[in-house]
Amino acid sequence: MHRYLIGLGSNRPHHRHGPPRRVLIAAMERLGALGEVAATSPVVTSAPLGPSLRRYANAVAVLDSALEPPALLAELKRLERRFGRRSGGQRWGSRVLDLDVVLWSGGFHVDPRLMVPHPRFRERAFVLGPALAVAPDWRDPLSGLSLRQLHARLTRPRPLPKAARVAGPVAQ
Repeated sequence: MHRYLIGLGSNRPHHRHGPPRRVLIAAMERLGALGEVAATSPVVTSAPLGPSLRRYANAVAVLDSALEPPALLAELKRLERRFGRRSGGQRWGSRVLDLDVVLWSGGFHVDPRLMVPHPRFRERAFVLGPALAVAPDWRDPLSGLSLRQLHARLTRPRPLPKAARVAGPVAQ
């Protein structure tokens, strides 16, 4: 058995499941056909990346599955299509369902169709935030940092650059 962290996103309603939040809940239930869903995070909303104007609903699920990463990816893509996702189209455009393999218990997997860990998950609070609810101590195999540490680094307040700071009262 392998353990996976699956990222889920939606920013378009589905004709049967309704708004994006309910699309994710339905998709999390369907993940059970691929193995055992060990945990699901709360659904959060986030601003879109790229050209889409619609806000996203995002969540993560921990999935225990006998499937190897390429086979799991094929099943996730099949599930996306069942929810109405079409191949092609604009990169980062709006979509009914987006499923990503973020991490897996085997550490690394690299092939032409799939890179695990997901190459950009460390930069995405909409993945790391929900992941804190279900797998805060899971470690990134590249950095060795836990998801909790990665989230803290991403969201910590940062001082303004020196050029933007005011050096004192402004003369009038």
